[in-house]
This record gives sequence, C-alpha cells and structure tokens, in this order.
Amino acid sequence: EVLQNHVLEAKVFHTEYGTGVAILTGAHRFSLTTNIDDLKLRRMPEVPGLQKPPSCWAVLSQDRVTIVLLAVGQDLYLLDNTSCSVVVSEPRRVSFPCPSAEKLCEFNSSIRSPPKQMVWCMRPRSRQRAVVVAWDRQLMVAGNSTECIQYPLGKRCDMPGPGQPLTYFFRPVSAEASQEIFKIASMAPGALLLEAQKEYEKESQKADEYLREIKDQKLLPEAVSQCIEAAGYEHEPDTQKSLLRAASFGKCFIDKFPPESFVRMCQDLRVLNAIRDYQIGIPLTFTQYKRLTIEVLLDRLVLRRLYPLAIRICEYLRLSEIQGVSRILAHWACYKVQQKDKSDEEVAHAINQKLGDTPGISYSEIAARAYDCGRTELAIKLLEYEPRSGEQVPLLLKMKRSKLALSKAIESGDTDLVYTVVLHLKNELNRGTFFMTLQNQPVALSLYRQFCKHQERETLKDLYNQDDNHQELGNFHVHSSYS
Repeated sequence: EVLQNHVLEAKVFHTEYGTGVAILTGAHRFSLTTNIDDLKLRRMPEVPGLQKPPSCWAVLSQDRVTIVLLAVGQDLYLLDNTSCSVVVSEPRRVSFPCPSAEKLCEFNSSIRSPPKQMVWCMRPRSRQRAVVVAWDRQLMVAGNSTECIQYPLGKRCDMPGPGQPLTYFFRPVSAEASQEIFKIASMAPGALLLEAQKEYEKESQKADEYLREIKDQKLLPEAVSQCIEAAGYEHEPDTQKSLLRAASFGKCFIDKFPPESFVRMCQDLRVLNAIRDYQIGIPLTFTQYKRLTIEVLLDRLVLRRLYPLAIRICEYLRLSEIQGVSRILAHWACYKVQQKDKSDEEVAHAINQKLGDTPGISYSEIAARAYDCGRTELAIKLLEYEPRSGEQVPLLLKMKRSKLALSKAIESGDTDLVYTVVLHLKNELNRGTFFMTLQNQPVALSLYRQFCKHQERETLKDLYNQDDNHQELGNFHVHSSYS
C-alpha cells in the first residue's frame, strides 16, 4: 500500500517497547510500529468515510496500548487495534481523552474554525496532564479543570516550532520557591524580599518596611535562598536578574551568609542562557541541566560541533584542561582531519597551531583517526608532533611503515621499543630483506645479535654468513663445540 499510495505524514512516538513510528498513507489509512528495532507494522482500522487527510492527528501510548486520535471536521475519532470509535461530535466543543482513553476534561473553545494542531503536554509518572491546542493566532492550554489558559499570538504559530522566530516553552511550575514568590498576594519571605529590592530601586521607604517584616521573623536567610532557587527555574534572563538582585540585596543584611549557592547559580544560569540561545537551540531546564551534568552537556555540544562555545564554558567554569579544553580540542582535531577540501600540510599545520603542547592531547589518536579516514600521509605528518615515541611506533607499524617505525624506535633510545619493531619486521619480511634492513641500522642489528645469542643461535650463524664475518663465524663454531 505504501509503495502504491506513498506516505502523506509520519509521526515518531515513544512506547514501553522503544521508539515507534506511525504513518498516514495516500489511501488515508494508518499503520504503525511500536518498536523500529523489531519492525512489525500494524494496520489500524479504517475511518468510515475518510476521503481526505484529518485536520490533525496524534499517537497516544500508555500501559502497552497504542491508539491514534484524529480530528475530521467536527468529529474526533479514536483508533485502537480492533475498532474505530467516535469520541465526540459537537460543534465548537472539544473533549480530550488521555492516553488510556478516559475523559480528562471538556471545555468550549468558542472558536468556530477547527484547530491547526494539538499536542500533549504532560509530566511523566504524574497526574498533571494538559493539552495545547493551536489555531493560527491563538494557543489554548487545557488541564484537569474546565478552565483553560489562552495565549493570543501576534504571528502564526506551529507546535513544536524550531523554525519560528520565537519559540514558546510551556512547563508546569515545579519549583516550590517559584510558587511561593510569584503566587498572588504571597507573603512568603522570598516574595517580600523581591518587593523590598524593587522598592529600594525606586528609592521608596517601603523597602525598609518589607525588610523589617522579614528580619523580625528571622526569615532573611530563607528569603535569600528562595530567590536564588527560583532564579534557576526561570527562563527569562530579566526575571533571573531580578531574583538574583533581590538575593544579593538580602545578603547585605546577613552576617556570614555562605556565597557558594549564589555564585554557583550565577554560573549555571550563564551556561543555561548560552545554550538556550536560538542559534544553539538546547532549551534545557535547570533540573535537566543538573541531572545531565556538565560533562554530558559538553559532549552534546561537541557532537553538534559547537567547539568554541564548549571551550568558553570550560574556561568560564575553570574545568581542568584534561577534563575540558584538551578533550574538546582533541574532538575538534579528529573532525578536522575528515575535511577533504584541504591538503595534508594545511590540516596538520592548523591542528598543530591550535593544539600546540596542550596537556592531555594525544597526536597519535588524531593520527589514528586520519589513517582510518584514508589519509595516511596526514597521519604521518601528525605523528611528527607526537613527543612520545611509544605512541608513534604502534601506529606506524599498523600503517605498514615499518622502516620509519624502526628509525623512530632507535631515536627514542628505548631498547624494548626497538626489539618490538625488529621482531615485527622479522615476521613481516622475508629472511634476506630482513637482514638487509638491519644492515642499514647498526643499533638495531647489534640488539638483534644480542637477542640471537640468547634465543636463536642458529640465526646468529646466518647473520655472520651474510656479513662474511669469518672471525665471528669461527668463534661461533668453537663456542658451539664447547657447548
């Protein structure tokens, strides 16, 4: 059917089995799989009389049951494994079943036109559930009550919309400190401190009244802590600054208030605001950021090739070079060697200029990546910058540059490394070529003779014959006679 009628639309969803995909075909039929790693396509029941694509549709999955919810005109249909049923059929009245097909709530939108999009907005493993419904210039958020929140929009909105000039981010207010400070007519310490700071900026005496009220109850430390905590859960920088200014204001009236929480929050918010910028596009919440850890965030930036931002964050947070900047530069270099539009000399020079002698950088690892990309000459040039011969030699052997590996091993003065290369050459080359190679490397030849004296005496005789060294050959036979 897909080959004949093509796919009109597809949606990705998540189930207990893994990642699923649902498709709408040109025949206006739905098919889905609940796990793309174990592909079993299931065709959903037909919607009676459906002659054109639905105005909107969504896949809902809960308790191992996956259903398709779709809107056709004023009707809302629900498709499960066996049947198609009408959920609601009333003008301008929309009811939203939750994934388990129980009715969540019902409200009258008072808008005659059908919605353009409908998206579930719920917290995992909780009863806080809502639906966001979008028209051209209107958003509605319907929750567990008959009321809804309306957002008039100046421009057309798509959900979710990375391509839009402005992105709206909806989430439940989960921080208790935020609720305490911003709820209407709140008398929480944090709310009073925020008001005191605002009145202080206006040079109003009310600031003193609010402060006295907090200080009389000995709640000033709690007020400062509330403002610091609430700042972390705000996405608008202006609100963050307002709360942090209030916390800073309150700290002035406390003896020996520990500054660590305030400083740490300022650092965290600067990082979060940097990655939330639309040009970066990682709108993490404070909770997500803390659970993710800075190391994982840096890995994500590196995978997106946002190397300058990742380095600035490392420098700002004063992370150790090996944990931060060195690791990111190594990733950058490994990406750089994949660029085919520049010569080996240019790439090697650019990498060395950027990396220099940065601690924790392994040029041999970068060279190995270049070799894997088929750029053997670039790999050799990069190895020239590797100060540790022990790291150079194994890769040169892997690249079948055995003679160069032997030279590097001899330069290092490490006899074990020389023996490693010599034995590799012995297995790689035929006997005559092997002996001729050693003739050009006196140090290697001398070490190999020492090896043969203890391990392979017959080979030692062949070496003397090769060199026409009759004196040593005679000594060899005399020694063998005594033995």
